[in-house]
Amino acid sequence: MVEQITRGIKISVDTTFEGTFFKNYKIHFAFGYRITIENQSKDSVQLTSRFWEIKDALSSTEIVEGEGVIGKKPVLKPGESHTYNSGCLLSSPFGAMKGHYNMVNFTSTRKFKVIIPSFKLSSPFALN
Repeated sequence: MVEQITRGIKISVDTTFEGTFFKNYKIHFAFGYRITIENQSKDSVQLTSRFWEIKDALSSTEIVEGEGVIGKKPVLKPGESHTYNSGCLLSSPFGAMKGHYNMVNFTSTRKFKVIIPSFKLSSPFALN
């Protein structure tokens, strides 16, 4: 598990290898990840959007941006957490992801970024 705290918001990431499949004469490696966002601050916050940088071992980089996470913009009161599952496809058996969440603090109305720490995606049969 990878963890990081930014401005009282703790991000925890667990990853899984889901398998391989062929599509359009090309092999794809499927990875899943579970993220828990925990509000350890004294203020209520809301996640408004996300930014991901996804890299594979073939030096390919994909940027993913969008509102919320899996169609939700969770509001977290102090002590609350939100967990969700998602995934990605790579063209190689290992890679990495990192990014940030854009959030708003309801007390100060200030917007801020919460870092999603870099985490590895690795199939069990890949040699590093």
